[in-house]
Amino acid sequence: MSLAQSPAATMKSYRGKLPLSIITVLVCSFAIIALLYTERLSSLSSGSIFKLSSCPKRNHIKKSKDKTAEQNIYNTEIDDRFDFDPEECNVVNGKWVFNSSIKPLYSDRTCPYLDMQVSCVKNGRPDSDYRHWEWQPEDCTLPRFNPELALKKLRNKRLLFVGDSLQRGQWQSFVCMVESIIPEDKKHLKRGRSHTVFKAKEYNASIEFYWAPFLIESNSDLQIIGDPKKRILKVDSIEKHAKHWGAVDIIVFNTWGSFANGADGFEELDTPIAYRIGLKTWANWIDSTINPNRTRVFFTTMSPTHTKSIDWGNKDGIKCFNETKPVTKKKHWGSGSDKKMMSVVSDVMKKMKVPVTFLNITQISEYRIDAHASVYTEAGGKVLTEEERADPLRHADCIHWCLPGVPDTWNQIFLAHL
Repeated sequence: MSLAQSPAATMKSYRGKLPLSIITVLVCSFAIIALLYTERLSSLSSGSIFKLSSCPKRNHIKKSKDKTAEQNIYNTEIDDRFDFDPEECNVVNGKWVFNSSIKPLYSDRTCPYLDMQVSCVKNGRPDSDYRHWEWQPEDCTLPRFNPELALKKLRNKRLLFVGDSLQRGQWQSFVCMVESIIPEDKKHLKRGRSHTVFKAKEYNASIEFYWAPFLIESNSDLQIIGDPKKRILKVDSIEKHAKHWGAVDIIVFNTWGSFANGADGFEELDTPIAYRIGLKTWANWIDSTINPNRTRVFFTTMSPTHTKSIDWGNKDGIKCFNETKPVTKKKHWGSGSDKKMMSVVSDVMKKMKVPVTFLNITQISEYRIDAHASVYTEAGGKVLTEEERADPLRHADCIHWCLPGVPDTWNQIFLAHL
């Protein structure tokens, strides 16, 4: 027996299922639309009006030649320091970072212009870590010293370092860092009693040093007086030295200001007072003689001494003897840097008409208790004997720096400002 289906029953049989004819129409429609859309995209992509541009990144990292910036994005700690700008970067704030891959541009065996006083390796220093620390400012990247760039900046120019034995060390450092890329027949050094000149003939450039330990006239003008109490000076006399500083394009001064009472014709004044008067004499000469459109003036701040190991917490130490690592305490300041003297420099120079660029090396050098000549130096023109080395309290030199060493960083900062 057959049963007749009601309209409602018929509709139930189609519920949830579309007729084949309707499915066919829908599929064909979608296919035609897709084809038309693809052709439209193809025609637009071949035209100039269709341009793709990526969204700007919030934390964009500037590309650099050595790709360091791009690589930093994959590091957990991103280096967000900016490129060095002398107007923006404060090189004083930072830290010494050990980098074993750093190779000095010279050694005391390859550079023939180094004094025995600072040739620590030749004099027997066994450790070498002190040569592999680099100064890293907090806010910016300090460019490495580039000898070729330095010589290009000095083309047809005279660069003169004026000051004491520490300034002579900075001069030797600068000469040694550039001389290795100069052919032997294209360079020449002429030593004088007070004035020494290194010439890079191909660049028509000279890098010179003039011995004037107090800038003004003193009884240490020919040879430094060992006893600070016997050092005397004429606080109002500078022409004896200054007459040799003319026609210079770049001049770098320093002085450590270790003045003492004098004799006939010399002022007997307390050290800070004498220092201020003497520095004013120098400043007056600069303002009255130097043409800032012709000559740039730099001043290297005080180089610290490290003669009291208690300053950095080594109660059993003997001066800087046997120190092999820098002080890590931030803002470390020992008794070997006189802030009163430094304030005198600041007070005098801010009143000068001719602009003077400070090379502030005091704080960064304060950390480097490990980098002095110590017992690997000379006395009286002879390298210290084993017996003398065994008495560091008497013989360790914690004033001067081994080369290569810390003065290379001073010149790295200097070149960045040049």
